[in-house]
Amino acid sequence: MPSSPRPDGRPLRGSGAYMIQPADRLSLVSEYYFSRKLKEVAQLNAQGKDIISLAIGSPDMPPSPETIEVLCENAKKADAHGYQPTVGIPELRKAMASFYKRWYDVELDPASEIQPLIGSKEGILHVTLALCNPGDKVLVPNPGYPTYTSLSKILGQQIVNYDLKEDNGWQPDFDQLEKLMAEDKEMVNGKSSNGKYRLMWTNYPNMPTGGRATRELYEKIVAFAKKHNIVVVNDNPYSFILNKDEHLSILQVPGAKECCIEFNSMSKSHNMPGWRVGMLATNSTFVQWILKIKSNIDSGTFRPLQLAAAQAYDNTEAWHTQANIETYATRRKIAEEIMTTLGCKFDPTQQGMFLWGRIPEEYADVEDLTEKVLHEARVFITPGFIFGTNGKRYLRISLCAKDEKMQIALERIKAVFNK
Repeated sequence: MPSSPRPDGRPLRGSGAYMIQPADRLSLVSEYYFSRKLKEVAQLNAQGKDIISLAIGSPDMPPSPETIEVLCENAKKADAHGYQPTVGIPELRKAMASFYKRWYDVELDPASEIQPLIGSKEGILHVTLALCNPGDKVLVPNPGYPTYTSLSKILGQQIVNYDLKEDNGWQPDFDQLEKLMAEDKEMVNGKSSNGKYRLMWTNYPNMPTGGRATRELYEKIVAFAKKHNIVVVNDNPYSFILNKDEHLSILQVPGAKECCIEFNSMSKSHNMPGWRVGMLATNSTFVQWILKIKSNIDSGTFRPLQLAAAQAYDNTEAWHTQANIETYATRRKIAEEIMTTLGCKFDPTQQGMFLWGRIPEEYADVEDLTEKVLHEARVFITPGFIFGTNGKRYLRISLCAKDEKMQIALERIKAVFNK
């Protein structure tokens, strides 16, 4: 029999003349940063350190009471526990279409232009499998959500980073993108390219930087996609957080549905991260391609949960204002004071449930600061390097902690850094 698995990923040596080795793709990725770091935080807590986490964007508030009530009522029904269709129940798809019409003024056919997801991370996998071959190129923002990179590596795509920088409002540099396209055409003509550009990942309001979406930005992205015959996937889970202005969707741009897919998640805007309910919206052809993949990988979500999610999409404007604006506005003030205490600079107009700030020049590396905060102030905040090389001089503070916890974190940090 083989020996016990090695945590370092090295081969398992059997008792005979064979060795068990992991798939080659495991060498392309590391354990997710938060998965690894939370083990360390758990060890510190076991030692009585009482670490306050301001690292992960997991809303700490409950969904609306009506949402929970619908879940409970339907879970009691004897006929509610069977397998569900991968396409999602009609009630949920209709609620998703109504949500897009109500808040974004975007018309979607609930029967053919929407696909419910078990969270956006699942959607990244399915879209990539449906649209990309091994060796194809994928445009990924730097900094950006790490899963765009890791899943593409696992599936065999070539990652091509495009820069997001503070002096450009964390928006794409379209001159750089055009240069990448021109270089690729030269390679294809020279028969030295191993694949072509298929996907471009975008995410606004941006995570981790809080960069804001604009209609002009979305128009430029759609025009770029059409010019170069690529599909843009816009990840849009933060448009309700600290946003009193117009809610923006890339699908508001005429013709965007032809070349764009938009993800939207209930995790952030409806306080439902553990429910794992999201959606994608696009043209019916893309939906069918993605469904072909998805239906071979998973089954439909628990019916009472889908019905409750449909109810949540009908939350009142007052609920959204209290949950997504007023609550986070109070916490944001505390986070800004933490940033100032740490000597970090930040853009006060950024949106979303995080605060992104540039560290002082006196630190050679962002982890010099975040590790000091963790081990001396006993507060866990996120170093920006995990989002890409353009984040290596930045850190991120989550607003997903109660006001009193954030206030304690502030006082601990003041005690260490105001000596």
